[in-house]
Amino acid sequence: MTSPVSLDLTMFERILHIAASASSIDQICQKHDYKGRRGIYSVVVVVWLMIYQRLHSKGTLSAAVQFLARQAIHWQPCARVGKRMREGRISTATGGYCQARRKLPKLVASDVCDHIFEQLQALMREQLPDVPRPVFTMDGTALRLAHERELVKAFPPGRNQHGDNHWPTMRMMVFHDAQTGLATRPSWGPMYGKRAVSEQELAHEALGRLPADAIVMTDINFGIFWLAYTVQETQRPMLSRLNTARALKVLCGKNLRAGRRRKVEWEASVFDRKAHPELPEGAMVKGWMVACRHPGEKGEMLYFFTTLDLKPKRILALYKLRWNIETDLRSLKRTLELHQVSGKSKDMVEKEILMAVCAYNVVRAVMYLSASEAGLLPRQLSFSVAQDAVMAAWPYLQRAQDAAEFHQEVQRLLRVVARAKLPKRSRRRSYPREIWGRGGHFPFRRSPHKKVGS
Repeated sequence: MTSPVSLDLTMFERILHIAASASSIDQICQKHDYKGRRGIYSVVVVVWLMIYQRLHSKGTLSAAVQFLARQAIHWQPCARVGKRMREGRISTATGGYCQARRKLPKLVASDVCDHIFEQLQALMREQLPDVPRPVFTMDGTALRLAHERELVKAFPPGRNQHGDNHWPTMRMMVFHDAQTGLATRPSWGPMYGKRAVSEQELAHEALGRLPADAIVMTDINFGIFWLAYTVQETQRPMLSRLNTARALKVLCGKNLRAGRRRKVEWEASVFDRKAHPELPEGAMVKGWMVACRHPGEKGEMLYFFTTLDLKPKRILALYKLRWNIETDLRSLKRTLELHQVSGKSKDMVEKEILMAVCAYNVVRAVMYLSASEAGLLPRQLSFSVAQDAVMAAWPYLQRAQDAAEFHQEVQRLLRVVARAKLPKRSRRRSYPREIWGRGGHFPFRRSPHKKVGS
């Protein structure tokens, strides 16, 4: 570990001073009494290669192994492995790496994901002037999995009027920092079938991974009493949008004019107690009901329940940050190619998701440092361009001969990312934003053992 460009001291650690270093991963392995593999594919190498694989445009096992074979010359492992590296006898076959990925314990991957988030979140503290707390918003999404027997059983496909779907589907829920875009370790479960879980249940599970001082901001889908009561029990502030019917019940049928707020005591309804019998007697959430006019829809009202003592105009401005999670999920799913996970087993799928979140947070950290040096906000930079810049700079950072050259390459990377500013639209689009149709479909595949018309 004396070289500034060793594999376990990659550019991300040098930029952030914290990412998944060898010492922290060793501590996590000791916690779970896991010794790991001997040889080239140690736990720290597997973790960083999985992150590299997720950031790479192809994302294949071969791409990761080829990178290891070309760049691992600076890594100093045991003498036997080091001799193989010096002599250039590192195999580029993917079998060893594939086995190492498969044997990596999921608990170790989960703790690595939590460690990277906690360390980065402590560093990247973007706060609003009148809200000295980080604001976290949540949303759910669906991931498509490979059609394997184990995955079909764990995450059953959906069904429509044409019959059963082909692809297993996972429901995933994740919290994102509304300012920096950092993502917590997500929660997931089956979207269909007898063991299907709702987004609210997944949110309840993921709530404990938030920072203790976080403000929880939710959309109308999560604006229910059970979740609000759970957030209150964790002693975190909240801001939730309610649908009109539920808002009127909380207001006891009384009207609330736009731009006004009123103190309320939100009590559990009969339906809430039936759906969640664990709620105690007298369960109640105290806060404010706020009414605002919808800025984009004439005549529509927005109702919020919050424990924040802020004026309605400020509550509406704060809620506008919720849209950031939509673009964050797009970056996580589409830019990092997580919308269809290629793992063949349940365990491998879950580890790929965890490493994808690690890769996403690393890019967000680079964006944060670039924005800080350029006097910008992290949200003003393009995630896609930042990812491309990271991958383009990686080989040069690995080949740096000394600390001065390494520092020069890091500064060049930060300058490149800082120039990737998103366009600031001075006026609304001249055309509506609509979804294009998917076009025609191939004919359904029929089983050779099934008669036509049966």
